[in-house]
This record gives sequence, structure tokens and C-alpha cells, in this order.
Amino acid sequence: MDATRYAVNKDVRNSLVVREVDERRQRLLWRWVVVALVLVVFAVVLGWQHVALIQYGYSIEQMQQERAAEEAITRHLQLEVEKLQSPGRIEQLAIERLHMVKPPSVVVLERVVPSEAPPSSIVASR
Repeated sequence: MDATRYAVNKDVRNSLVVREVDERRQRLLWRWVVVALVLVVFAVVLGWQHVALIQYGYSIEQMQQERAAEEAITRHLQLEVEKLQSPGRIEQLAIERLHMVKPPSVVVLERVVPSEAPPSSIVASR
């Protein structure tokens, strides 16, 4: 065998070869791209809903805490109003600050209900 026969490189000119686009392969590629886009959009929507639900839950919890704090303030203020409106406190302030005195005796006057007018047969006419 001749050793020079294997060492020689044959010069192949590929510049003359025309490459054509495989239409079937391109359609398959675009199908996979569309399927991948649909899956990505689906995953993004599901993730967005999950994140929105978590944020909504946190905002509800924060609102419940704020409501509880406001209810505690309301209870405290209602208690203070009741304390300030108590008759004993008002009487004490009237005596100490305004130098008022209690009346010696209390007279209760009842409202008199007028009686009905007599029938016209009894009343004299003029």
C-alpha cells in the first residue's frame, strides 16, 4: 500500500453547494416556539395570581390589625366619655369649680293635663 495516498487531502469546494431551507423542519420549530410561549404565558399568569393572592392576604391581615387597634381606641374613648358624663363628676365639678350649692329641698312639679271640654249641650250659648 502506498502511504501517500492517505495523506493527500482532497479539496472539496462547498461554495458551489446551495443550501435550502427545510420547510417541514421550520414548521416544526415554529410549533415548538408557539407551544413554549403558551406554556410560559400560562406559568406567568399562575405565578402572578399566586403572588397577588399572597399580597391580598397580607393586606387583609394588616387591615384586621388596624381595625383591632382602632376598636381598642374607640373603647377607650367611649369609656372616657362615660366617665366625663357621669352625674357624680358633674356634681363635684359644679360644687368645686363653680361654687354651686345643693338646694335644701327638692320640689317636683307634675304637669297638669287639662281636662276635656264639656259637651256643647252643657255649655250656655250667647
